[in-house]
Amino acid sequence: MLGESDVRLTAWVHGHVQGVGFRWWTRSRALELGLTGFAANKPDGRVQVVAQGPRDACEKLLDLLEGGKTPGHVDTVVADWSAAADALSGFTER
Repeated sequence: MLGESDVRLTAWVHGHVQGVGFRWWTRSRALELGLTGFAANKPDGRVQVVAQGPRDACEKLLDLLEGGKTPGHVDTVVADWSAAADALSGFTER
């Protein structure tokens, strides 16, 4: 169920982030923050993270993605903010 203050964060994570447990780690952090969405490997080596929920929780997840304590090595994160869209269920790895 969407709250009126919910937002959607789409983060494109660049670096050595595939094959190192990055999606699992992201899923764990997102669930701890009460977010829904997914983390998906992309053919070009990036991971796309889509997280939806309260803005402060999404900002905390973005801080964690950029914070340097992730599996692998994050070079940069490109974030895009939008209004929450269709309700997502749980947080999955794709």
